[in-house]
Amino acid sequence: MNIARLNESILIQKTETVVDRYGNHKPDWTDYFACHASVTGAASSAQNGAQQVIAGQTVDISDVAFTVRWCQKTATVNNTEYRILFCGDYYDILAVDHMNFQRKCVKYRCRKVRR
Repeated sequence: MNIARLNESILIQKTETVVDRYGNHKPDWTDYFACHASVTGAASSAQNGAQQVIAGQTVDISDVAFTVRWCQKTATVNNTEYRILFCGDYYDILAVDHMNFQRKCVKYRCRKVRR
């Protein structure tokens, strides 16, 4: 793994269910781990026109992959409880690839969250 390619900082957030004073269950995102990552697919998919019209609105549906160094915290990240914050945008994790379980790096395939 080439460490020089890990040139973008990301923040991994974890969701927790919070009960408000009325008894409603709401998701609350807390910061879990900040690290540097290699980002692939962000510029190339935007140039290829990875957009779709949904309900009369043009939406970016491009996929992005974040590759980070392996550690105990990145190894426990899954696609149901975590998301990634990158350049002010949130990304849902679609798949986690442990790269043949060699404990060198972890790749998260993500999709930008529509807000």
